[in-house]
Amino acid sequence: MNIPGVPPPQLPELTRAQDRISFLYLERCVIHRDANAITAADDKGVVHIPAATLSVLLLGPGTSITHQAMTLIADNGATAIWVGERGVRYYAHGRSLARSSRLLIAQAAAVSDRTRRLNVARTMYSMRFPGEDTARLTMQQLRGKEGARVRRCYREHSKRTGVPWNQRDYNPDDFASGDRINQALSAAHACLYGVVHAAIVAIGASPGLGFVHTGHERSFVYDIADLYKAEVTIPVAFDIAASDSTDIGADTRRAVRDRVHDGAILDRCVRDIRALLLTPQSGAIEEDWLDADEVNLWDESGADIPAGFNHGSEYEVDF
Repeated sequence: MNIPGVPPPQLPELTRAQDRISFLYLERCVIHRDANAITAADDKGVVHIPAATLSVLLLGPGTSITHQAMTLIADNGATAIWVGERGVRYYAHGRSLARSSRLLIAQAAAVSDRTRRLNVARTMYSMRFPGEDTARLTMQQLRGKEGARVRRCYREHSKRTGVPWNQRDYNPDDFASGDRINQALSAAHACLYGVVHAAIVAIGASPGLGFVHTGHERSFVYDIADLYKAEVTIPVAFDIAASDSTDIGADTRRAVRDRVHDGAILDRCVRDIRALLLTPQSGAIEEDWLDADEVNLWDESGADIPAGFNHGSEYEVDF
């Protein structure tokens, strides 16, 4: 049967998640498709964005997107995320780049085993404490060390920029109620959450199965984002708060975009997630996992069985 329309690209033709631009935030525009590009149109004109280079498209208030645009985004393995104004609220996201569930299975296995979950959490903290041994620390001890590290980071950037710092105090339902530094931190962290969320779903992991954070649909997003806040979002937020910005949200988004524009943060996300989840217990992992577009049947022997044909003959008995 002939299916009308442009055929989607094959998996090997897609740009790898870690090689794409980090994120693009759009608001108050109409998003459509022109050949292999996404177009964003408002009263100032039309901008073309190559779909193959996108990692995540943040759709803010006032955006209207066509069916053809979403088809192109999905075909190219990008993730569309619907967010609130200034990108500080998350509502929903689109499909993943991955076709395989093997990374998800490894994640579920690790988070379901107390010992393995603790080891992953310790590894996460060790990434933040270079040169320190976290192998024997309890979760309470790790949380204490992390709290002290974050407080020290805030004090250092407050001294560097001259921005007064008291505490992290914000209302997620009222962005404007916070002071300048808390507004900047909220906007910066929201951008980072979008980038990390896109990386997680793009490679087939679950944003909800966290190791340090738990009980939330984005627990693993918060886990991974915490690895980069001291390096990316906290210094950016203090820089913007110290500037003469009259639009903290927009200026912070642009500053975070400039900080991560080279795609290095996506590459690090992918590498760090794989390093955390693909332990020796999860078995050998092929680099083509993302490209695997196959369905198998589970068997209690531990070996997957090919799907797609009738296995009834295995159980036929002559009476």
